[in-house]
Amino acid sequence: MADAGASMTLATISLIGFALLAGFYLTTLNALWTLISVTVTAVLVSQLLQKLRRRDALTERRVCVLVLGDIGRSPRMQYHALSLSKHGYSVTFVGFPVGPRVVSYVTKVILQSLQLLLVLLKTDVQSHILMQNPPGLPSIVVTWLVCGLRGSRFIIDWHNYGYTIMALSHGPDHPIVRLAQWYEQLFGRLSSHNLCVTNAMKEDLQNNWNIRATTLYDKPPAIFKETSVDLKHQLFMRLAKTIPQFRFCGERPGDETERTAFSCRDPSDFSVTLTSGRPALLISSTSWTEDEDFSILLKALEGKGPQKDHYRKLIDTLRFEHVKICTPWLEAEDYPVLLGSADLGVCLHKSSSGLDLPMKVVDMFGCCLPVCAIHFYCLHELVKHEENGLIFKDSEELSGQLKSLLWDFPDCEDEGKLGQFRRNLRASGGQRWDQNWDQNVLPLLTAP
Repeated sequence: MADAGASMTLATISLIGFALLAGFYLTTLNALWTLISVTVTAVLVSQLLQKLRRRDALTERRVCVLVLGDIGRSPRMQYHALSLSKHGYSVTFVGFPVGPRVVSYVTKVILQSLQLLLVLLKTDVQSHILMQNPPGLPSIVVTWLVCGLRGSRFIIDWHNYGYTIMALSHGPDHPIVRLAQWYEQLFGRLSSHNLCVTNAMKEDLQNNWNIRATTLYDKPPAIFKETSVDLKHQLFMRLAKTIPQFRFCGERPGDETERTAFSCRDPSDFSVTLTSGRPALLISSTSWTEDEDFSILLKALEGKGPQKDHYRKLIDTLRFEHVKICTPWLEAEDYPVLLGSADLGVCLHKSSSGLDLPMKVVDMFGCCLPVCAIHFYCLHELVKHEENGLIFKDSEELSGQLKSLLWDFPDCEDEGKLGQFRRNLRASGGQRWDQNWDQNVLPLLTAP
């Protein structure tokens, strides 16, 4: 139905274009032809709008979730789609890969605009289009245009500001960064509703851009939880096949015990225990991008992104006596299990705007994993210093925190600050994504 409707729409657009061209030529003849061409064009435009806005009994239960980028790197939008589906909405998930770098930025924007316009017009009429920003160029304008033509409501989910991310590469005064800021500020006001990730961003949108938004904090889904000892051992055994750091060193002749660097399974009753002399498992999730400075962690330990090769080479030059480093790529189902198996998390994410929060810490807290996180403006909305983790400003401060938290590991696992932080996380519980979404987003969709 959508493809057939799109074909009719394109045919109508073509007729409008023909009528305009014919009218331009005929208006040079006399006023009668001018009147005729204007009338024909008006009729065709009216028919086009009727086709674009044609609704049925299911229209109010359709929502388009839009990411002008890699859907796999947008877990929040994936969670939106799942929540919509759970509430009986028919979800159209639209995503675009990153274009080739050889294409100029202007050409890329033009091509993406045309492609996005065509894709959105080919879908059935949606009650809402929920779009992630950033990236917002050119998706904000195109989505607003489609919503206006089709009578859909437009929701922007502000994860950050696109221009601040561009400034990391080009500098804040670069013309393209200034243009991007003007674009976001001007066209970001065109939406029907707005969501954002922090109260700090909500205030900034209101005070500086006159955009009213609802704060929807990132919350972990149910898959992020503490991992049982048995599941930990199963994961460690799988990882040990390809990652030497997870293997047990010092095999004993005739010993049939199944061992890893962290755990063992007794062959007599198949019970699993964590070994008493195991090392601490410290995890730092990363996308290897410019907003994470991994040298801070490497300096602290010593005393698939664009930066990965750089840090791998740096790791190879270091000679740690009591530290082993690995940089694995995990299967999606193993990631929450590993977080739930770790002893301490480290977050090196620095917000480009100072107004968004690292989702990796949200996931860690869902697994009751204490965190050391680098300071930026609104981090206090998530990490409570000396309550669920620690906040540091440089490698020296992080080094001191690691020593204080892990100096007597694993005896300190249940005692000391590390144990207290984990108990606080367990006690606080906190909302999960589903409850948070039902409370803050569902009312926007059901409002008249």
